[in-house]
Amino acid sequence: MSNFNRMWSVFFGIALILVSNISVAETSAAEHQLDTIIAEHWQYSLREDPTQATAVGVNDFNDRMPSTSHADHVRRLAAENAFLRRTQDIDIASLSISGRINLDLFRWVLEDSIGYYELNLSRIPFNTFSGFFMNALTASNGVAMANVKDYEDYIARMSDVPRYFNENIDNMRAGVASGFVLPQIVIDGVLPTIEAQVKDASEDSSFFEPFVAMNERVSAADQARLREQGRAVISEQVLPAFASLATFLRDEYRASETVGAEDLTEGKGYYAFNIKRYTTLTDTTAKEIHQIGLGEVERIRADMDAIIEEIDFDGDFAAFGHFLRTDPQFYASTKEQLLKEAAYVAKRVDYKMPGYFGKLPRQSYGIVPVPDEIAPNYTTGAYYGSPPGARHGGAFWINTYALDQRPLYELPALTLHEAVPGHHHQNALSSELQDVPAFRRNLYFSAFGEGWGLYSEKLGVEMGIYQTPYEHFGRLSYEMWRACRLVVDTGLHSQGWTRQRAMDFFFENTSLSEGNIRAEVDRYISWPGQALAYKLGELKIWELRRIAEHDLGDRFDLREFHDVVLGNGAVPLAMLEDIVLRWVNTKLTSGS
Repeated sequence: MSNFNRMWSVFFGIALILVSNISVAETSAAEHQLDTIIAEHWQYSLREDPTQATAVGVNDFNDRMPSTSHADHVRRLAAENAFLRRTQDIDIASLSISGRINLDLFRWVLEDSIGYYELNLSRIPFNTFSGFFMNALTASNGVAMANVKDYEDYIARMSDVPRYFNENIDNMRAGVASGFVLPQIVIDGVLPTIEAQVKDASEDSSFFEPFVAMNERVSAADQARLREQGRAVISEQVLPAFASLATFLRDEYRASETVGAEDLTEGKGYYAFNIKRYTTLTDTTAKEIHQIGLGEVERIRADMDAIIEEIDFDGDFAAFGHFLRTDPQFYASTKEQLLKEAAYVAKRVDYKMPGYFGKLPRQSYGIVPVPDEIAPNYTTGAYYGSPPGARHGGAFWINTYALDQRPLYELPALTLHEAVPGHHHQNALSSELQDVPAFRRNLYFSAFGEGWGLYSEKLGVEMGIYQTPYEHFGRLSYEMWRACRLVVDTGLHSQGWTRQRAMDFFFENTSLSEGNIRAEVDRYISWPGQALAYKLGELKIWELRRIAEHDLGDRFDLREFHDVVLGNGAVPLAMLEDIVLRWVNTKLTSGS
């Protein structure tokens, strides 16, 4: 346990002692004060980010995109600081346990937002995985399209895309002027995706999809009118906005020729902030993370070598990797086959879930191909949640582009991570939390969420999901992938590694396909620090499980442990440690 974690746990313990000695009236006053501030901030946040509001089921702002001008950032920085100052007046000792958790999480959110605006990170508004143009491409996500107003709001939102893009371009110009820019390799990777949005006809654009099969409750006359309005907005405003963005990136943007975050102006502070943001660790350096990664690579490599020996393969690790990357038996021949294989794995996992979790979410999930327009530069798979009450469940995205880069033996690990018991299970449970502020149902910490996803991959061994040595090797390859991330991310951004050196490290230590390796390394280059979350989060969850198993002995219940880990939604790792240790202590003292 780190010194920070020990201090946090001690402080929390003091708070628990104090809370037992205060009156109900004092508790109510403190809780009311905190609840009021949090509720005000939640409403403020929804107004400031309309697409996020839509994603969480609030439809009051469906007619516009977010505002991201310099003036908006100055205003938001002042607002976040004002909210943070208001929390200083709260009597912490008068809060309940849940109130203390609410306060700590709320302050974390505020301090992270303040750090973002102080560093002016809007100057780099996208990466290979996400960003403002992806936000536009998913502008209809979460909109019910149940009546005329829904369609009219969506049309209005599309008409706001040019303003939204221009503000982001202005921010990128500020980045060029200050030497805070994306590497050229990132621009080269995303430019084809952006150019691909410039269609010859509106009907060919994904923006037109909501108008293809419209809600039957909308009259035929309104359907015709709305289709024509949508067609006009797409052709006259949306598509030209993508064309202008492509021209800017191709002809004007002066990207960095190096790939390291710390090479940028203000780069050291930028990378340190991202390490804290994505790992939730406040006392771990890039150098320390690099060494943790090297140790994990060595450990996992031994397990991988053991499988190669087990199947009596005639060749070394490199030869086995070549065999896995090139033998047709490991690859689907059609997109439909890949999707069906994933669906079969998903249902086998669903069958096992009640044996490992006491609480299951109500929301379902489905398997969806990555949209064609972004698939060439997109990762292997991803998860997109859905707000409660939406007309569809969560989406386990699978990339069906370049089938020879999507090995079937990796599908079990991918499914466990992205669907259940990984991201869908964790996110759906979080969205269904009761008696917590709304922001907590939609809160996400990468170290918690991605750590849980990687933990879920390994949990699949106990669940009996992996059926062949190749599938076990695929899981180890995924775990090695995340261990390599610790080495590669810190190598790229703090130790002067080149893109080629990073790719070579993956080739030497994993069986990932060349396409996946290239896409992943470019993702780390464009998104410093995020790749660190997976392995560091997973290591913490396994550490806490081992502690609980050791201390509780026969009283350890795996289903209960999992429910405790997920029971408060997403939390920083230090807070998760306290929650689990408090649960262990309660069971020990109660004898349950």
